[in-house]
Amino acid sequence: MKALILVGGFGTRLRPLTLSVPKPLVEFANKPMILHQIEALKAVGVTEVVLAINYQPEVMLNFLKEFEASLGIKINCSQETEPLGTAGPLALARDKLIDDSGEPFFVLNSDVISEYPFKEMIDFHKSHGGEASLMVTKVDEPSKYGVVVMEESTGQVERFVEKPKLFVGNKINAGFYLLNPSVLDRIQLRPTSIEKEVFPKIAAEKKLYAMVLPGFWMDVGQPRDYITGLRLCLDSLKKNASPKLASGSHIVGNVIVDESAKIGEGCLIGPDVAIGSGCVIESGVRLSRCTVMRGVRIKKHACISGSIIGWHSTVGQWARVENMTILGEDVHVCDEIYSNGGVVLPHKEIKSSILKPEIVM
Repeated sequence: MKALILVGGFGTRLRPLTLSVPKPLVEFANKPMILHQIEALKAVGVTEVVLAINYQPEVMLNFLKEFEASLGIKINCSQETEPLGTAGPLALARDKLIDDSGEPFFVLNSDVISEYPFKEMIDFHKSHGGEASLMVTKVDEPSKYGVVVMEESTGQVERFVEKPKLFVGNKINAGFYLLNPSVLDRIQLRPTSIEKEVFPKIAAEKKLYAMVLPGFWMDVGQPRDYITGLRLCLDSLKKNASPKLASGSHIVGNVIVDESAKIGEGCLIGPDVAIGSGCVIESGVRLSRCTVMRGVRIKKHACISGSIIGWHSTVGQWARVENMTILGEDVHVCDEIYSNGGVVLPHKEIKSSILKPEIVM
């Protein structure tokens, strides 16, 4: 089987992190986002992954080359010269996706994290005999999304309602599809939307089916959702009794710590924290609801909550960093500084406190 991952463009919503690496390579729970997906695809027998990308393809490919060998999966790129929406990239990659097997192929949105129930999705696709399957997920506020209206017992999709004013349902497109090769005959090579142009036509012919995604789901394309997504991901690890979760008297709730990180005396870490490789957490540090990326040093008695600390940054002694502060790569927060929601671009030194959410250039 094959899979196409829609990588897309600049990742502006996750700046300043995406000023250093393309968004799919930003770590999430100590692993580049896209690697979570590629490993899950490999586990259900996918042998080739195509990345649909229009920005820095060489950076992505160079990075993923080492994983090709270790995972035993072929990874290549399909590069757009202009943004082609969510369906155009399928037409562009047509020759890479079609072979003689006639097997269906996966299409994934690269920002989405979940438990990736691809095995169940393959079984569902085979069982209904339609042309296309999509995953849907239940949300509390469907008015912010495109809602999928479906026949509950069979999963047959009736229609799509974009940002409904009146309640029509609470299931939204989760960004995972399994498509027969014939779907490619419906897509022209131009900027086009799979959700608005391709799927409604397949649904009108009663050949589109939706399966409700078991477990958690999050689009982690922006900081607030990234931090929520980490909580859901760690909850899922806990539920599955994962050995990846850290334990000890200094750990509260769900925490993952890379084995190469060093943690000092008297720290309190958690809940919902990820600490990357090579990090140094000095004594008396308090961390909660945050991601600390590789190579970071957090000095004595600093307190960090609800924030993302970018690669190779330092947070000074007694500093307090909170409320969705995002530090880009190689940012240095001086001792006793307070950051309330500061978004700091790479290679900056912060010598005075950031009292209200703002961007520091």
